[in-house]
Amino acid sequence: MRYYCIKCKNTITKEEYDFSMKKFKMALCRSHQVSISSLNKKNKKITPEAKALGEELIKLGTPITWEQWDGFKHIDIAVVKKGVNIEVDGAHHNFSKKQALADLKRTYHSFKKGYLTLRIPNSLVRDQKTIKETASYIVQFLKEIEE
Repeated sequence: MRYYCIKCKNTITKEEYDFSMKKFKMALCRSHQVSISSLNKKNKKITPEAKALGEELIKLGTPITWEQWDGFKHIDIAVVKKGVNIEVDGAHHNFSKKQALADLKRTYHSFKKGYLTLRIPNSLVRDQKTIKETASYIVQFLKEIEE
């Protein structure tokens, strides 16, 4: 049986597969294992909700970039090839006028650079059923965008 990294599609060994499934719950080559491990160590800004959604998108074969700097702010999850930024937001994004206005400005800045911004509330990624459905809809959305 052959094993493949879900990020780069390169062949991986059974040992790499077993290790990555145990540690990351997805098939990854050593390079992507190191990439994810160093991201987890370096960047504590990623919320558990953003991490869970990003991992679900990776499982569905979506190439993502974590915490990408766009010259104005860090994006939770970027799908660079499609020009889509995904922000996973807590409740304070809805209840604070100041935060909502800051989010609108950030969305506008990204739009001027050619990026669409999807804002996903934490409530959609906190349980297994809705996170899978949310990720599925995002993937469908991405398929509709021409490269």
